[in-house]
Amino acid sequence: MKTVKVSLNSIDKVKTFVNDINRFDFDFDLVSGRYVIDAKSIMGIFSLDLSKPIDLNIHAEGDNLQEALSVLHSYILD
Repeated sequence: MKTVKVSLNSIDKVKTFVNDINRFDFDFDLVSGRYVIDAKSIMGIFSLDLSKPIDLNIHAEGDNLQEALSVLHSYILD
């Protein structure tokens, strides 16, 4: 598992983010404070405070993890 910070500060960004991660068979969780939601759930994402960065847990390793990171690079904060 790897954790990165992501920014999902617009409706369009959330839509494309959900479409991008739904291509993968493994799990993604978004963590905001004490809330953990399935990152593949657009309704779940909109229940979070999107004004600040959110932790994304990627439940993958090796090549799968590298592919996910390359697809999600535009959302990841350095």
